[in-house]
Amino acid sequence: MPRYLTTRSQGRLKQKIAQAFALMDECTLCPRACRAHRPRNQTGFCGAGAHLQIHSFCPHFGEEPPLSGTKGSGTIFFTHCSLRCIFCQNYEISIQGEGERAETRQLAAIMLHLQEAGCHNINLVTPGHFLPYILEALDIAAAGGLTLPLVYNSSGYESLETLKILDGIVDIYLPDFKFWDPEIARNACSAPDYPAIAVQSIREMFRQVGDLKTDISGTAISGLLVRHLVLPEEMAGTRKIVDFLSKKISKTCTINVMSQYRPMHRAFEVAAFSRPVTVAEYRAALKIAEVSGLTIIC
Repeated sequence: MPRYLTTRSQGRLKQKIAQAFALMDECTLCPRACRAHRPRNQTGFCGAGAHLQIHSFCPHFGEEPPLSGTKGSGTIFFTHCSLRCIFCQNYEISIQGEGERAETRQLAAIMLHLQEAGCHNINLVTPGHFLPYILEALDIAAAGGLTLPLVYNSSGYESLETLKILDGIVDIYLPDFKFWDPEIARNACSAPDYPAIAVQSIREMFRQVGDLKTDISGTAISGLLVRHLVLPEEMAGTRKIVDFLSKKISKTCTINVMSQYRPMHRAFEVAAFSRPVTVAEYRAALKIAEVSGLTIIC
């Protein structure tokens, strides 16, 4: 049974909705803590104001195999992002704000539609800045028969207070761990605190859900799966991130070491980000993960 159904049956989902709206009032939903008055439609650092915005939704077959399975991950792409990396491959959505305003009942209907389409889970992509509306929609969808595991697909740049609201809600955490070096994080997304925040966030995510677990078909039902995008010139700090995951999280923590970095958006403004990753760079990063003993998904 998905965690949110238990939480809802105990009467705690309504409490979590209220807590999330309180954080959005003078917004501290993410570590930027910009304190925008979003209910009055003041725009936060992330670009979001008072209204929920959705770019698209679909059964997604390009996620990790335990998520996509045979029928797809029920993926919902939310507009805007609190990290705003200069090389973002989805910058039209995350930074330029492509998407349409939606009501919580429409989001609930989307969740139920994806379930009816046979998807294995509901996959919320970059959801943190819309958390109050998502929880409201989840309450409506659960009343309408939603029973799929909930995936929280994020940059890894999450407020600990927000994550604690999600305790008992999320079944599968899918965070990035992008950079280990604060200066590289400063250059990439104006967030030198990213490494420290990601460490704190992933610790809390693992505390809530543990190692990735699958059913007999190999489809994920709960747990933590960390994404790590290999960057040119070892800028991502793969070795230190892998050491952290294997020594401080779990020796069998599941990681996806990703090779698809390419310069997009404003990446050419910083010389180090202006070229793709080489085959040799990717193989070296993958070898680091293999030697560590982590569970690797490619």
